[in-house]
Amino acid sequence: MTRRILARYGTALAGVGLFAIFAVTSPVFLTPDNIALILKETAFLGILAIGFTLALVTAEIDLSVAEVASLAAVVTGALVHGGTDPWIAIAAGLAVGTLCGAANGVAVTVLNVPSLIATLGVAAIAKGLSFMLTQGVAFVGRWPASFTGLARGTLLGVPNLIWWLAGIGFAAWLLVKWTRLGAHLVATGEADEAARLAGIRTRSMKRLALTLAGACAGLTAVLLASSLSSAAPAMANDHFLYAIAAVLLGMSMFEPGRPNIPGTLFAAFTLKVLGNGLVLLGAEYYWQDIILGTIILLSVALSATGTGKAPFVKKLNVRR
Repeated sequence: MTRRILARYGTALAGVGLFAIFAVTSPVFLTPDNIALILKETAFLGILAIGFTLALVTAEIDLSVAEVASLAAVVTGALVHGGTDPWIAIAAGLAVGTLCGAANGVAVTVLNVPSLIATLGVAAIAKGLSFMLTQGVAFVGRWPASFTGLARGTLLGVPNLIWWLAGIGFAAWLLVKWTRLGAHLVATGEADEAARLAGIRTRSMKRLALTLAGACAGLTAVLLASSLSSAAPAMANDHFLYAIAAVLLGMSMFEPGRPNIPGTLFAAFTLKVLGNGLVLLGAEYYWQDIILGTIILLSVALSATGTGKAPFVKKLNVRR
């Protein structure tokens, strides 16, 4: 029983322990402003990682999320900077992310390109388009409050970014755990051929999951641009490894060996707690990268210990 509890919740308990350590060692850590800052930073990472999780649920991996988010941010920023109605700019950013996700889905299911390769290709295209549109120069300005309020505003005293994270996280959890469509997504990832023989349109499920991953990247982009009042190529790239780490770390808790929304969100929060705590303690910046790499390795090892295989080896079906 104890072993089962540790396998299911051990990583989560370690995250709680980390939170407690920083709470004791830094007098600033538990202040309301700092906790709100951590949660707002978690919003960007969490929404991006949710998209990555949805793709991985169907045994596909989306390595384009960060570059797609950067492209969507550039498109959104260019339109707002040029005086376009903010709601049109927001719709354009979401559309760019969704279309890139759909392109990934078509490449994987119609052209039969493995998702590792297809999403790398889309990432390269998105990166090139970002630099083509900006010529390497960021869009910066005093943008309308109707746009910046999307990320900077509050509702009932709670920052909008936290509401966005809670809403998207809850919707994704409901989709995967409590809908027939979610059951089909999970079945596709767990046993592609068996699901197909059972009548599930597995290729459609993979296209949907990759499209949703792109949509999450687009929303992350819009919120980033709104929060920073700027848009630049590669602006979302810093979130890429953290998104992967959040998903992998999330697979070592709650549902060991499986991508799951609660695990991803808790892991994203834990990673932001770690980064924030290290800064408050005065640690050198490079320690975040060192610890991040260690977390990725350990999270894969923990999942492999419980399932017999590393999560990517188990979930990804590279051969078509």
